[in-house]
Amino acid sequence: MTKPNDYILVNDVNCHVKRRAEILEKYPRVKELYGTNPFSALYIVLIIVLQYIIAYIVPSQPWWVILILSYTIGAVANHALYVMIHECCHNTVFKKTFYNKVMGIICDLPLVLPSAMGFRKYHMIHHKHLGEYSYDPDITSRTEANIVGNNSFLKAMWLMLFSLSQALRPLKVKYYKPLDRWTAINTVVILIVNFLIYKYLGPAALAYLALSTLFALGLHPLGGRWIQEHYITKEGQETYSYYGVLNKLTFNMGFHNEHHDFMHIPWSRLPKLKKLAPEYYDTLKSYNSWTKVLLNFIFNPEMDSYKRIIHPDRHPKHLIK
Repeated sequence: MTKPNDYILVNDVNCHVKRRAEILEKYPRVKELYGTNPFSALYIVLIIVLQYIIAYIVPSQPWWVILILSYTIGAVANHALYVMIHECCHNTVFKKTFYNKVMGIICDLPLVLPSAMGFRKYHMIHHKHLGEYSYDPDITSRTEANIVGNNSFLKAMWLMLFSLSQALRPLKVKYYKPLDRWTAINTVVILIVNFLIYKYLGPAALAYLALSTLFALGLHPLGGRWIQEHYITKEGQETYSYYGVLNKLTFNMGFHNEHHDFMHIPWSRLPKLKKLAPEYYDTLKSYNSWTKVLLNFIFNPEMDSYKRIIHPDRHPKHLIK
């Protein structure tokens, strides 16, 4: 049973397990979409170059110009790099895990926060334990959910500081250790890069990159995807996709149902999956505006962090490394 002010408990496996099996049985050629897209590495390099060019220019600009550039260009660029980190953690950029890990750390270079390896670990746990309170790092703790509640101001502040919320999620996840060799390497590399940016480009350049990350993960139209993905707005539907124009700037990140069904399909082929099996996706509720999703979460008194489906915890058979 579901308690008042608590998550929605469903005593069954998550929806993606069944749908994946049905689609594969009906459309076995879906497996032809599996693989990598090495052109993602080119996009990563181009976005990093763009961010460093702007970081080189901003020290000569007034603070309000830096703020505007961070919210517009910077947030979009850094959000795109987070999406590419997501691709790297699924090994859909290169075939070998080692190269995907290296490319993930490269994505981190303008992000200021050393997040690639931590995200890799905990995102894979999210897939393995989707909707399981004790193990899914995408689910807020009950303490955090109670603090935010359904107050519009607190929900807006929570979204603005969403990067902090994500950074603290591993503390809730049982049995998985947050630190390992790759996380340490990631942290050292980014700290060195941040120091070099501060020393040779100045504090304004580092502030531009930091603000770009804050906005990319926070109170921004792109931030609507954090709510879009798993917050319930249709009874019984666990995951939602977004098919709006911003997918062009976020490497199809909105195709979330499709991704959870088949996480080994790279971003560039997710629309092909939807086209191949339309009866499985066109019947689901989806969104065309991240901004509307964001505003509905903030101002709708019925929306809060508890609007999530959870499943009974399954004790992990082994630790994910």
